[in-house]
Amino acid sequence: MRLLIARCQVDYAGRLSAHLPMATRLIMVKADGSVSVHADDRAYKPLNWMSAPCTLTVGPPPDDVEAVAAAEEASLTEVWEVRNGDGDTLQIAIGEVLHDSNHDLGVDPGLQKDGVEAHLQVLLAENPSAFGDGWTLVRREHPTPIGPVDLLFRDHTGSYVAVEVKRRGEIDGVEQLTRYLALMNADPLLAPVRGVFAAQLIKPQARTLAGTRGIDCVLVDYDALRGLDNAEDRLF
Repeated sequence: MRLLIARCQVDYAGRLSAHLPMATRLIMVKADGSVSVHADDRAYKPLNWMSAPCTLTVGPPPDDVEAVAAAEEASLTEVWEVRNGDGDTLQIAIGEVLHDSNHDLGVDPGLQKDGVEAHLQVLLAENPSAFGDGWTLVRREHPTPIGPVDLLFRDHTGSYVAVEVKRRGEIDGVEQLTRYLALMNADPLLAPVRGVFAAQLIKPQARTLAGTRGIDCVLVDYDALRGLDNAEDRLF
C-alpha cells in the first residue's frame, strides 16, 4: 500500500462530476490498484475514490490543470489519472508532498464472520434450492486474488453464480462482490459469472447499487433454513 499526504486537487468525471479544490489530503493506493482520497474527518469514508479494477498513470501537469492550480496559489509536480473499465476518470493533481511511503501489508486473512453469518453460509451451501431449482454447489470459499467468495454455484442452466453472504447487507458487501466478479469474469474457465448478494436484511442503498451492477439480491430466512420455521405449522 502506498500512502501519500500532499496538497492536491481532485476531479472526477463519469456518471457524475465532482471537484475537490486544492487542500492537504491523504491518498491511498492499494495493492489491488484502487485509489482513494481522504480528508482528516468522515471516519473511514473517502472524499473520492476509484475501485479496482482500474489503471493509474502519472504524468506532468497539463496547461489547463496548471491554470486552475495557479489560481489557487499552488504549483503542481505531477498529475495522476485513474481510469476504470467504464471510462470514468479520477484526476489527482499533486502539489507539495508532505509524506510518501510504501508498506507491504501481506495477505489479509479476511473478515472473520460472526456465528450467524458463518452458519448462514453453511446452511446455504447445504440448501442450494434456496436460490432456485436445479442449483448445485461447486465449492465454498472459492479463492480469488483478493480473497475468497463465499459460495460458488451452478444454476439450472449450468452457468456459474458467485454468492456473497452477509447477515446485514450493506453497500460495502456489494462493492466486495463486484470486485470478486470482475476477477472471476476475467478467467475464461469461469466466465460468464453472475453475482447474488444474500443476506437476512438488505439496506435499500445496497439493493439499488446491486441493481446497477447486475447483481441479484436474495433475502435469507435464517430460521427457515435451520428448520425452526415449519410452513406446515403456520395458520396463514
